[in-house]
Amino acid sequence: MLTDLLTKFLQSRRQGLSPRTVEFYKHTIAPYLKYCKNEITPQTINSFLASLDCSIGGKHAYYRGIGVFINFLVRHDYIHDNPLKKVDAPKPPKRILPSLTLEQVQYVMDKAECIRDKSIISLLADSGMRLREASNIKYYDIDWENCLITVWGKGNKQRKVPFTHKTKNLLQEWLSKFDYNPNIWDINYSGIQTMLKRLANRTGLPCNPHTFRRTFASNLHRKGLDVEHIMRLGGWESLDMVLRYTKSVKFEDSLKLYQGVM
Repeated sequence: MLTDLLTKFLQSRRQGLSPRTVEFYKHTIAPYLKYCKNEITPQTINSFLASLDCSIGGKHAYYRGIGVFINFLVRHDYIHDNPLKKVDAPKPPKRILPSLTLEQVQYVMDKAECIRDKSIISLLADSGMRLREASNIKYYDIDWENCLITVWGKGNKQRKVPFTHKTKNLLQEWLSKFDYNPNIWDINYSGIQTMLKRLANRTGLPCNPHTFRRTFASNLHRKGLDVEHIMRLGGWESLDMVLRYTKSVKFEDSLKLYQGVM
């Protein structure tokens, strides 16, 4: 019965939901349904989370997925009480998330194997775009005059992202050598991930897509841009993630003030 409800839940999700989000729901909900044996209760949720052999952050991901599914069940009257109200969410540690300085971004670019890879790194650091957005860019999405790219972002929302003249020059150099059709990179999402992992190993620096997204926010904040502007430029819907991403910059500012008076 519950597996049928999972199918209905997935079918009920809005059109345009990314394949990664669908996989997230399957990955986090299906194991719980197998574990709970048709008994969705606070006890089975707590027991399931305790049985997981993963980090607190991983357990929190399962908790989120199960929560979305349970809200669907309550909303459609498959169950009447929400058992999640009696379950404490796993509390992952709040680490300072890494970002790169402009000098480190240049170092990573210097270690890149080709002009294409340099272009990708420069664009990610310039724009803060998500990897899914970057991997799907077509030539006609690029507004060369205004240094803007139109992308389809999270939640199937279209937005524009900026890039610098430095990135413009790299992109044009790459595209002058490559017969783009239709993808401008000649590699897909996974290919870009693999390239970034190689660079992380080569440089000893974090080079995953989220690092470049944090780098975008942090470097703009270092230059004095208000977090609300950063939120709009980066395609965030609230300030929460921007504030989390720029936390290390705020500490650096406070440390400089401390060092100036001590």
